[in-house]
Amino acid sequence: MKRQSSTVTAMNFLVTGGAGFIGSHVCERLLDLGQSVWTLDDLNSFYDPAIKQQNIRDIQSKGKPFEFIQGDLLDLETLKELFGSVRFDQIIHLAARAGVRPSLQEPALYQRVNVEGTTQLLELARASKVKKITIASSSSVYGINSKVPFSEDDPIFSAISPYAASKLACEALGHVYHHIYGLDVVMLRFFTAYGPRQR
Repeated sequence: MKRQSSTVTAMNFLVTGGAGFIGSHVCERLLDLGQSVWTLDDLNSFYDPAIKQQNIRDIQSKGKPFEFIQGDLLDLETLKELFGSVRFDQIIHLAARAGVRPSLQEPALYQRVNVEGTTQLLELARASKVKKITIASSSSVYGINSKVPFSEDDPIFSAISPYAASKLACEALGHVYHHIYGLDVVMLRFFTAYGPRQR
C-alpha cells in the first residue's frame, strides 16, 4: 500500500494589515505552516504604531520567509510594484480603517481606504490570477438587526455607520469579482475579537 505524503506545498501569501492584532497572528500561523508571507501595513495611528512595529520585529526574529512592506492600500504604484515582484497564491485582506465611532468623524477616509483600497486589491488579484482572497468584513454589517443569534442569511442592508457601509460595499465587491471573474472570495464577519496583542 502506497503511503500518502503529508507535506504541504508552500505558497506565497499576502497579508494586508499584517502588523495588527489579528494580522500578526495570521502571519505567524502561516509561517508556522511553512508558507512564505509578505505583509503590507501603513502603521496608521488608530492602533499604537509602536505595538505594530513590535509585532513585526517579533515575526522577523523567527527567521522565516517573511517580508514587511510599509505602504498604503491607496498607493497603487506600491501595490503594482509588489504584485509585479511576487506571484501570490492567496491574499488575506485584513487592512482597513476600523471603528464605528471614528467613521462618523471621517466618513470619506473610510470610503477611500476600505472601499477604494479593496477595489484596487481585487483588481490586482484578478489581473495576477490569485487563487483565493479572504476579506475581513464585520458584524457591523448587520446594522439594526434585532434578531439574536445572528445568521449569515440575515438581511444586511440596514447599516448605521460609515464603517458598516464601507464593509457592506467590500462584500458587494467580493461578490462581483467572484461572479464575473470566478475569483474565490471568502468574507469573514468578525464580531469582537480579543486576545494577546490587542490594544
